[in-house]
Amino acid sequence: MSQALQEQIEYYEARAPEYDDWFYRRGRYDWGIEKNLQWANEADEIRRHFHEFRGFDESLELASGTGIWTTEILRTSEHVTCLDASSKMIEINRAKQNTRRVSFHQIDLFAWEPTIQYDLVFTGFWLSHVPGEQSDQFLKKIAAAMKPDGLFYFIDSRLARTSRAKDHEAPEVDTGISNRKLDDGREFQIIKIFHNPEELVARMLNAGLKADIKITDNYFLYGAAHGC
Repeated sequence: MSQALQEQIEYYEARAPEYDDWFYRRGRYDWGIEKNLQWANEADEIRRHFHEFRGFDESLELASGTGIWTTEILRTSEHVTCLDASSKMIEINRAKQNTRRVSFHQIDLFAWEPTIQYDLVFTGFWLSHVPGEQSDQFLKKIAAAMKPDGLFYFIDSRLARTSRAKDHEAPEVDTGISNRKLDDGREFQIIKIFHNPEELVARMLNAGLKADIKITDNYFLYGAAHGC
């Protein structure tokens, strides 16, 4: 598992220049007009839900990546602190935001320990990359990073063939290992857990978080949690 976690860091560093192709359904992720429209509509469903929560002073984004969701967080927050293990992801995100209202820190999230509390803790497509045996402890870290009246907002993946690249193998659901390929043909093994919403609600409750989790028709699960 430790080897897979290191390979996961290397994968996202190498994938940074092509990461947005996945979210915007380009190249190997283009499944045609109908499927791409389904994806876009479901992503918009999450955006609308997220923007029902507003007025944050200090927000924290874990695994901020190329900034797809940093842009959305900025619409609701005075300042965003972004944490990511990949220097290339941070470089792309910083260029997109181009504002002093965002600060970036390169850090392995498995080594991260919260020292500041935030009004909003946000993570997109990260909980699925945390091994099962570490997820309870990681959720407790998230709870510790929230102010007493703070919000945890999260987005992640459902298991859907047309979510991944056309040349990606099916993930090994039982082991939580997925084989991933880059445009140049390099292959990596990463952690990818497809969470059951009811089980995730229970895990969060055990960590001190009361969550309301929703799913879209095909591609995503998402939700908000408060301390309890």
